[in-house]
Amino acid sequence: MTVTFAEKLARMPGYQAGVPTGQAPEAVAAGQIAQLASNESPIPPHPKVVEAIAAAAAVMNRYPDPDATTLRRRLAERYEVEPGRVAVGNGSCEILLAAAEALAEPGAEILYAWPAFSMYPYLPALTGAREIRVPLAEGDVHDLEAMTAEVTAATQLLLVCNPNNPTGTHIPAAEIGAFLERIPAHVTVVLDEAYVEFQTDDHPDASLDLLADFPNLVVLRTFSKCYGLAGLRVGYAIGSTGFRAAVDAVRQPFSVNALAQAAGAEAILHQDDVARRVESTVAERRRVEEGLRGMGLATADTQANFSWIDLGDAEEGAVVTGLAERQIAVRPGTPLGDPGHIRVSYGTTAENDRFLAGLAEILD
Repeated sequence: MTVTFAEKLARMPGYQAGVPTGQAPEAVAAGQIAQLASNESPIPPHPKVVEAIAAAAAVMNRYPDPDATTLRRRLAERYEVEPGRVAVGNGSCEILLAAAEALAEPGAEILYAWPAFSMYPYLPALTGAREIRVPLAEGDVHDLEAMTAEVTAATQLLLVCNPNNPTGTHIPAAEIGAFLERIPAHVTVVLDEAYVEFQTDDHPDASLDLLADFPNLVVLRTFSKCYGLAGLRVGYAIGSTGFRAAVDAVRQPFSVNALAQAAGAEAILHQDDVARRVESTVAERRRVEEGLRGMGLATADTQANFSWIDLGDAEEGAVVTGLAERQIAVRPGTPLGDPGHIRVSYGTTAENDRFLAGLAEILD
């Protein structure tokens, strides 16, 4: 007899990271590789965050705080909620996976738009729930009307990626509120806001005001993007105390390591630094988008730190390969759900210039 594995493994799509296997971080730091594939910040963490990490590193012989008390308290203070409503995880991905484990099982439904965050297909595959995908509307935006029409008594989890990854499009908080009015109370709605700080439609905290009116809403965020902490993997969710208890119950203990807790607890104190990072990112966004339009390329109306580019007649594989030959890493559109596209993150000014020049050469 041979070893057999769970049937659900065959349903797992297989996550394709934007970082090439074996890529040395020092090569990126030295400018040899323009790493524009992973929606990271090109700006290192705030110096005080680095100090906090170094201090925490001195006591790595001890387990981290299992309740992430300081991190959760500072998040609660920042957003003026009770600490019991704050869940933290090893990146927002862990909270998504835990939410599916806690809420869904065979016979349930998990509903989301597509293309959207490439982790979403893991949730029904993991739990045996039925997957409901709703195509994006014209303009690569969530079709909230179509999503509402798909909700049934079996719907347990509804995911809205806003701004959406990979398209970057954003729905203002007022429209999200009107949408939530039409969603039954038994459906947990996860508003996945990994990139919300980069949008200019609303104040970044506007969506949090909806929590008071919708107990079934969970707002999901991360330190991986605008805080520059992708390498430490720390995300958080604000929802009901019941949601926090449920996701904590299904996860391994100590899932947020001590360095990540220290980094997040310090980073959340430096909102002026966040504002500067966002300002520089938005400036680069305008510049890159203008350069792409100058090449005759169409892009989605991005409100994130990346562009979703329609390549038109150009062949996706040839463009991705040509950029890779120039040591420029971007994400191909096919594994993200829409062939004929690429997604490019904004790096430093020099990296963005390098990307635009390389793409222009390939298209010529």
